[in-house]
Amino acid sequence: MGSLVAYVTATVLSLLLHGLVIFALLVNWQPQSQKIVIQPQYIQAELIELAAKTKPVPKKPEPKVSAVSDDKKAKRQAEAQREAERKKAEAKRVQAIKEQQRLEAENQRRIEQEKKRQARELAQREAEFAEALEREQALLNAQEDEKVANSYMQLIQQQLSENWSRPPNARTGMQVLIELRLVPTGRIVGVTVIESSGDRAFDQAAQQAAFKAEQFKEIQGMDSAIFEKYFRQLKVVFSPEDLRL
Repeated sequence: MGSLVAYVTATVLSLLLHGLVIFALLVNWQPQSQKIVIQPQYIQAELIELAAKTKPVPKKPEPKVSAVSDDKKAKRQAEAQREAERKKAEAKRVQAIKEQQRLEAENQRRIEQEKKRQARELAQREAEFAEALEREQALLNAQEDEKVANSYMQLIQQQLSENWSRPPNARTGMQVLIELRLVPTGRIVGVTVIESSGDRAFDQAAQQAAFKAEQFKEIQGMDSAIFEKYFRQLKVVFSPEDLRL
């Protein structure tokens, strides 16, 4: 702005000076040949650039926020927060229910497994007990069968002893083992020498004693299991000292 004022002032002064010179020439003009030299004053002029004026940008009016809108906004935010908290609490509750169900299912599974284990152990103990009883009963039955068989063998031994005629050449230490094959009726169907005494007459005397007995009638009412075990094939030892079955 100061440069503009200086420029205007210099221009005005220059115009006034030129006017005065012209006025003086007109007033004092004489036809003389005298030359008057007027040297103009040099005025330094400067070009001033004027900045373009910018139009002010009108500001957009800020929206007026009423107290009612703020209150509604606060209420909506509070409701949204309460809803978020409610959903969070509901999710926790559902998760807690699922965890409880999982624990109950796991506990039930352990209970079922324990029941199955106890049932297996009980079944195993019962099976072992039944097997022990069965073995004991089988042992008792075998002992009873043996007693019954021994009683029948004593009868057979007595009959064979009565039918046996010891040969004159029988000596102490001699013995022959023969096998009698019987049928359930007690009849003898075969006699075989298993181990010879070394004396033919002694062996034949033992065989004749068996054939002479022909049948042991007491065996007819015997239990079939006892007969098959003890009397289907009956071995008899003949010796001068004794007759053993």
